[in-house]
Amino acid sequence: MATNQPNIVFVLCDNIGWGDFSCYGGTTPTPRIDELASGGIRFNNYTVESQCTPTRSAILTGRQSVRSGTYKVPTPGSGAKSGLVPWEYTIAELLSDAGYATSLFGKWHCGETEGRLPNDQGFDEWWGYKNSADEAGWTSYAAFNALAEKMGLDTPHIWEGVKGSKSTEVRELNLEVRPLLDELIVGKTTDYIKAKADQPFFTYVGLANMHPPEAVHPDFDQTDPSRLGLYADVIAELDHRVGQIMDCLDEAGIADNTLLVFSSDNGAGLIDTVPHGGSSGPFRGGFFTPPWEGSMRTAAMVRYPGTVPEGVVTEQMLSAHDWYQTFAAFAGASDKVPTDRPMDGVDASEFLQGTSEETGRESLLFFGPDGGLMSSKWRQVKVVLRHCEGIADPIVQPQFPMFFDLGSDPGERYNLFQFKLDMG
Repeated sequence: MATNQPNIVFVLCDNIGWGDFSCYGGTTPTPRIDELASGGIRFNNYTVESQCTPTRSAILTGRQSVRSGTYKVPTPGSGAKSGLVPWEYTIAELLSDAGYATSLFGKWHCGETEGRLPNDQGFDEWWGYKNSADEAGWTSYAAFNALAEKMGLDTPHIWEGVKGSKSTEVRELNLEVRPLLDELIVGKTTDYIKAKADQPFFTYVGLANMHPPEAVHPDFDQTDPSRLGLYADVIAELDHRVGQIMDCLDEAGIADNTLLVFSSDNGAGLIDTVPHGGSSGPFRGGFFTPPWEGSMRTAAMVRYPGTVPEGVVTEQMLSAHDWYQTFAAFAGASDKVPTDRPMDGVDASEFLQGTSEETGRESLLFFGPDGGLMSSKWRQVKVVLRHCEGIADPIVQPQFPMFFDLGSDPGERYNLFQFKLDMG
């Protein structure tokens, strides 16, 4: 076990596009997020999985979600057989076994029943919601309330729990609390950081924004004339919440011993599914058009003062699967990484510390929400085997695989296989 184990704070926003923050070219100012990015390494080639649950499963296990059956979002109310299986050894369990205090605040979305909640999966404590923020809107419909009463359905709630005990309801998750969710989540996070400042801790922060139903906090609702709509207001709030976590680390005197990661679980919803905005930058598609780059490539940045070099912007590939072994290495606990099952992540800790020029990831397999392989990437070469053009559209298989050079064609418009046919 390492004698100087860094704290690890992992902040995950929801459905943010590659081009949404100003350090990635976004037009809404995000000075605190830009500060975080410039204080460490910003990734231009960070990739996730196809939906919320698959990405979160990949982060927690270091494995492709198809290996544990978490390759799509489970249907709410689907019961004990949905979500992350108990036999997976999560990063929270690994770090707990390495001497860390562990916590989760905010969105879980990896199982809604006892036995599959955060306090069953390695977290000492948690506060948040089991599934997704869209449930906040259910109780606004008279039809849902009538159905819930007739069938004995539970209304959505915010929950809390500790390891070894059952989780309990805190308050109803509804449209009244929806605008305040990220304020509450970050408040729980900063309270935890202050309480654990004298021991190594891992806290996972699952922010609510930018997930429908979008709802901006009153402090950011059209409070700046330079922001013309809801999406920009929520981006501004996200920036403020990240800044609050950074300030808390400074005030607790532990910023220099904390590995702080900020990323997203998916790309932007874009105009066809989320009518308020979102940008994939130069990349094709968004959340619901897998496997185009806009669906899998999003923002990610890492700060660890004095250890992670400052001001680095990299094209090196990194994926959601890689945090597991990377965090284990920083914790001095690589020996705890499972050897009894395939692991799909790489240990990028040497790259993050500036002692290697490469992350160790050169390729990526992308599986769709049906569990089938959709694309394969090797460096800048991408092969698309199947694709989807929207949330209401089917996944289709082209007659021949499509090949793209992402270095010269980030928009994936120029199929190299077609070029070969045209040339004869």
